[in-house]
Amino acid sequence: MALYWCFLKANRRRSSKIPMLQRLLEQTIQISALVFAKSKAAGARAFNHADHWMAPLLPSNPALRKRAIVGLFSLPVLGAVAAVASVDSAPSAAFQQGSQDAVVEAIELNLSEQQVFYVAPLVSEEKVRRGESLADVLRRMGVSTVGLTQFIKHDPVASQLTKLKAGRIVSVQLNAMGELVWLRYKSGLDEDSLDSILIQRTKAGYLAKKESVLFDKQVVFKAGRVESTLFAAADKADLPDSVAVQLTEIFGSEIDFHRELKNGDEFRVVYEDYLVDGRSARTGRILAVEFINSGRSYRAYWFSANGYPSGYFDENGRSLRKSFLRSPLAVSRITSGFSRRFHPILGRWQAHEGVDYAAPTGTPVMATASGTVKSVGSQSGYGNIVEIQHHSNYSTAYAHLSAFARGIHKGQKVEQGQIIGFVGSTGWATGPHLHYEFRIGSVPKDPLTVDVAHNIPLQYAALEQFKRQQLSLDRRMQLASQTRLASSQ
Repeated sequence: MALYWCFLKANRRRSSKIPMLQRLLEQTIQISALVFAKSKAAGARAFNHADHWMAPLLPSNPALRKRAIVGLFSLPVLGAVAAVASVDSAPSAAFQQGSQDAVVEAIELNLSEQQVFYVAPLVSEEKVRRGESLADVLRRMGVSTVGLTQFIKHDPVASQLTKLKAGRIVSVQLNAMGELVWLRYKSGLDEDSLDSILIQRTKAGYLAKKESVLFDKQVVFKAGRVESTLFAAADKADLPDSVAVQLTEIFGSEIDFHRELKNGDEFRVVYEDYLVDGRSARTGRILAVEFINSGRSYRAYWFSANGYPSGYFDENGRSLRKSFLRSPLAVSRITSGFSRRFHPILGRWQAHEGVDYAAPTGTPVMATASGTVKSVGSQSGYGNIVEIQHHSNYSTAYAHLSAFARGIHKGQKVEQGQIIGFVGSTGWATGPHLHYEFRIGSVPKDPLTVDVAHNIPLQYAALEQFKRQQLSLDRRMQLASQTRLASSQ
């Protein structure tokens, strides 16, 4: 503003004042250098010098004079001198004639050299859970299916996505607006290759095709410490969310990640990563993992042997797959436990014969154990509810569901971890949550305290093979931990 005021005053004294303004700015550069290079006393002398030299152009009011000088000192004066030096002492013909035409010069910028055009692609992936449809998976990933559902129904290639297999990978890329760019479903059986179905969004609509890509597999080590939540710690450690979810599934029978997670808990993970052209395309399974919860170490190792179901085992060769999961939801928080409470709707004290898990509407609900669906439907205060009969006279119930998983019906066999419904607020519910009950012989029990046994441990030759593999993975984790510690120091 100070320079603008001086410029106007100089113009009012005709164009002969332009050189004067140029000399003024040249003097300002010298004064500014003096202020920064010398002491406060030198700065004061410079200020007085400027006040005396620029007197003809400054207002008479002392306060305004001071502001004008300070404003001039703070200007990018080199650029201002260059701009003023380009002004001719005589006005141009265009301005003399009062022309309103504007001259616009096209400037070509090489954005690729400046590297300002690149935005990292928003790529995410999820593993298909038992009983899920493609719409269910995309809902978990926050992807809109507008227009996509109809395309899949009518396209001969895309229609194969109506029958997804549990454990397969769905990958999507979104643009900066959150819109789907492409979707890929791995349909092949070979872990080292990708026989997949690719759906791409074009200007004319969606396009589907089959493709095959050869992967390069590498083994990756990551470690982290929990400071707030597990997924925040995973992000800080650059651990993919899909691997973090696997971690919760592996220790789902050992650790209650809703109640027992503590600040300071640590994890170390060895997992598979699949590359295409040197870039990570998707993650594989966890090979070994250690989670330290409240000072106690939990370890798990992936192992497959003839005569035994593939899965995760602890350091003693015992399966980590218990009869019941600790929670029917992957991520949530407990809002009401197994106790006597004041009912928020009925307005009276009564027994609460289950556990309430708060979670957003549509969150997938898993069967905590294998069994047979006993009933599916609506029951008074329970709203939409699924009841499952398990072994040894155990049964579980899942209430207030917003919807049932596709194909869930009475008499159906379900597996542990299979999606049976979605969180809602049907029945007597004040908000979206899951009411979960655990019963033994029709008698309600606290699902958070019920003890469930491990499966049969490995024996003989399988145990020896497991121990050799375990030793190799332990050495790898130890070496990776030492390398990471050395690099951090």
